[in-house]
Amino acid sequence: MPRAPKFTAVVAASLAPSPHNLFAGTSGWAYPTWKPGFYAADVPSRAFLPVYASRLTSVEVNYTFRTLPTETQLQGWLDSTPPGFRFSFKAPQRITHFQRLRNSHEAVAEFVASLAPAQQANKLGPLLFQLPPNFAADPTRLADLFAAPALRNDKLQLAFEFRHESWFTEATYAVLRKHNAALCIAESDDLITPEVHTANFFCYRLRRNGGYTPAELKAFAARFTKLAKRGEVFTYFKHEDEPTGALNAETMLQLAIGGAR
Repeated sequence: MPRAPKFTAVVAASLAPSPHNLFAGTSGWAYPTWKPGFYAADVPSRAFLPVYASRLTSVEVNYTFRTLPTETQLQGWLDSTPPGFRFSFKAPQRITHFQRLRNSHEAVAEFVASLAPAQQANKLGPLLFQLPPNFAADPTRLADLFAAPALRNDKLQLAFEFRHESWFTEATYAVLRKHNAALCIAESDDLITPEVHTANFFCYRLRRNGGYTPAELKAFAARFTKLAKRGEVFTYFKHEDEPTGALNAETMLQLAIGGAR
């Protein structure tokens, strides 16, 4: 019996169609359960990222929450994506959960240094610092984090997701604005972040279980396309066993392109 032809991963020559400055994706790409809803049944795992990057324009890498990538590993990701694709990386739990932003300058330096190839390739998106839900507001400690030498780089885009309501105050926003860091506007079933803009770019995490309706995606497309005229907009839908988030992101980009014409 003849063998089926071997699937060949082809890196897209250009970014998936999207309005200028609007980037959309999910938190990860390596999900076999997305077959056949997002990945075709014959796509091997090694080809997931090239296929993902042919349809979406950015990805949030949660892998870095626990382990920093090797240079070879990161280069492989970069080589699998077209020019203009952007990677957002979640800050290590060592910084956000164990040290809780205290005495973190060395860990921050290691994190930033590990991502240098992405910055050199012009594929680096926001660095997301997601704080634990039981971490109450401490603007002084937040300000100290920004004193880390590794963060004195105007080209870095830093975003902070606070999951304790006490952070949503002008004292927090003032620290973020001083350092051109974005308040990550996160929406989940448990907490919705206020729509406060503190940087010259914008970061959204759309985490509601079950995804979004066509009408909601159309509203997102119009809202984010308008916002993208002011700066880069990064939107990440929730990753689940089903490919709902990836399909939501793709639909939103398509609607945004249609609305931009």
